[in-house]
Amino acid sequence: MNGQKRNGPAKGGTAKGDTAKTGTAPAAAPVTAEDVRVGERVVVTVKRLGINGEGVGYYKRKAVFIPGALPDEVVHAAVTHVEPSFLHAELQRIEKRSPHRKEPECPVYEACGGCQLQHMAYAGQLQAKEALVREAFDRYARVADLTIRPIIGMEEPWGYRNKAQLQVGFEQGRVITGLYAAGSHKLIDIAGCRVQHPAINRAVAEVAAVVRELRIPVYDERKRTGCLRTVVARIALATGALQLTLITATGELPQQDRLVAAIRKRVPQVAAIAHNVNAGKTPLVFGDTTRLLWGAERLDETLGDVRLSLSPRAFFQLNPAQTIPLYRAAQEAAALTGRELVVDAYCGSGAIGLWLAPHAREVRGIEAIPEAVRDAKRNAAHSGAANVTFYEGQAEKLLPEWIRAGVRPDVVVVDPPRTGCDRRLLDAIAAAKPQRLVYVSCNPSTLAKDCRVLLDAGFRIEWVQPVDMFPQTSHVECTVLLKAKGRE
Repeated sequence: MNGQKRNGPAKGGTAKGDTAKTGTAPAAAPVTAEDVRVGERVVVTVKRLGINGEGVGYYKRKAVFIPGALPDEVVHAAVTHVEPSFLHAELQRIEKRSPHRKEPECPVYEACGGCQLQHMAYAGQLQAKEALVREAFDRYARVADLTIRPIIGMEEPWGYRNKAQLQVGFEQGRVITGLYAAGSHKLIDIAGCRVQHPAINRAVAEVAAVVRELRIPVYDERKRTGCLRTVVARIALATGALQLTLITATGELPQQDRLVAAIRKRVPQVAAIAHNVNAGKTPLVFGDTTRLLWGAERLDETLGDVRLSLSPRAFFQLNPAQTIPLYRAAQEAAALTGRELVVDAYCGSGAIGLWLAPHAREVRGIEAIPEAVRDAKRNAAHSGAANVTFYEGQAEKLLPEWIRAGVRPDVVVVDPPRTGCDRRLLDAIAAAKPQRLVYVSCNPSTLAKDCRVLLDAGFRIEWVQPVDMFPQTSHVECTVLLKAKGRE
């Protein structure tokens, strides 16, 4: 799993060993001038990994995306979808096997979809992710002699996720927790997930057992009946304390007192139990109403020297161990001396701004989500950061207003969603011309596209630092230093 919600596709067709599951191809139909047909069997040499972890090769001048195939493999695949410039295909057989191919460690790897690269040795994953970053910049930013530093990986690429958001279901007389298979309503039980912190797995298993014993109605997504729909568990790595949130489709939580007492008895490290109501038919995990059932209102956590206080819905990085090198790279890029004004756009709950605050004159964070701004202000108070102020609003609107008022930031930090920065924000940054722009990204493609806009606006890229935040998945994060020409 990756991020706070699943972003990658399911791994249908992922090979185990030298062969893969073979699906039934749709009836063949002519579609292009090259006469490539759905159902056609093709032989492809895989060149690289795509952004979603699929193997990418070429056939009749078209890119071919093959889930489960690895770089340097020669594979036989069946075409499943045809577009003018690319094809999708299902892996059938591996003719030449990658030395990095391995047996996935998770028994439900192919069905779950939360990970995309468990069939690849970790050293190979790091090589492929570094290549993915380089490919994105070659394609979208078109920069010669770009400095891409070696990717920062993990010594132990398992058990790193500090938070789980798992749907609840009922299967063969037992309560299960897991993720829905991509494109379906089938819930996959991921008990014992290898990328989750072991304490989270144990806690969720105990909650499921208590729910079954107390016969609390489990929500049925198809029928829209029942009550309990999601269990969210988060661990504070600094203390080992757990925060549990039970999300229901109804306003009431049946047998609330007995449920809380049983969880406290069976999960002794639990520090807080909350109840959130999400009655809508929505892909969003949380609803608007959260109330504390027992324990602390917030979970205390640390990130380096930054102290954080996390409410049940507060965002926090899912891999704190790798967040530290990511933020250290941002700190290096900012090169603060104590005299700078730093603007942290898309500041979320304030972690990057608070990380930089001890080295800056002033930090201003901007965030559009009101709850995140409230969390950021609490975190600033918790960390004793008196030189940090957080503003609610859109960065693409506030930053131009500040510039017109004569405010000129020395350093701008952006950490946008996967879709990248709003073009209006990029234009505002170009107008402000900060001496340094620190771009933290979770999507190499949108990062490179945004960098192209900034290059055209008079910036230059100094270096790119990839960080593997989510081992076993296709995702890679980067910190990039850009400088405004003429402000060195």
